[in-house]
Amino acid sequence: MTLPFDGAISRYFREGAPKEVRTAIEKAGKDDILTKSYPYREEIKGKDYDARMEALQIELAKMQAGLKTSGKRLLVVFEGRDAAGKGGTIKAVTENLNPRQAYVVALPKPNERESQQWYFQRYVDWLPAKGEIALFDRSWYNRAMIEHVFGFCKPEEREKFFRQLPEFEQMIVDEGIILLKIWLEVGRAEQLKRFLDREGDLLKQWKLSQIDVDGLAKWDDYCTAIDETMQKTHFKHAPWTVILSDDKKRARIAAIQTILSAADYPGKDKAAIGKVDDRICGGPKLRSKD
Repeated sequence: MTLPFDGAISRYFREGAPKEVRTAIEKAGKDDILTKSYPYREEIKGKDYDARMEALQIELAKMQAGLKTSGKRLLVVFEGRDAAGKGGTIKAVTENLNPRQAYVVALPKPNERESQQWYFQRYVDWLPAKGEIALFDRSWYNRAMIEHVFGFCKPEEREKFFRQLPEFEQMIVDEGIILLKIWLEVGRAEQLKRFLDREGDLLKQWKLSQIDVDGLAKWDDYCTAIDETMQKTHFKHAPWTVILSDDKKRARIAAIQTILSAADYPGKDKAAIGKVDDRICGGPKLRSKD
């Protein structure tokens, strides 16, 4: 089988990855958690996950119906490291929602005209109207992290972003839009393991990009950029919710609970939603350093 990017990910695993990362991957069992600081050693059992998700899916449907009736708007920004599980989490959220009122925003690289606009301009067009739910698979935070790490923006452009961001997000909130910012964090060994799995799976190879490949050696640069971004953008009016996603299923449950907890709707069943696991879900200080 031909591997994408000439097998660059496998080559990085053999030649470039830190020894402790290679060892963790080589010794791991199928359901083992690779990040040492993660509070669980094994993934949640499938039957337990299915039972929790069934109740949460019903609550999501009730929430969407309530938003449609009330005209309230919900905006969820999903950010996180590559392979942290953003796509799978968003899919779990939207699985049973009406796509006429709930949509995913995954914008490509700006075209020539967009690159000449105010940075936030193209994102504004995708903000939710009355009764809608908008789920951003990456967002304006590209400038703070990816663009910065790869040198796609100038330092002064990034500083301008940080200056304008508080008011931009304040305007969203003042408009009455419920704004959630969710960061999915995954450990270094788990991230590389997921990349290796994608590389060897014909059905998942499309998920890989040159940015993923080039970013493997930039783990520390990303850590610095993420830490700085969290410090500068964890606002009272728009705080970050960090979810440790080494166990994707636990992360999906926590993300959906976070969303359901942020919106009021008729028939809301707090017992069905359950208590968010604060061992894997909290503020920026929760972010793993492994």
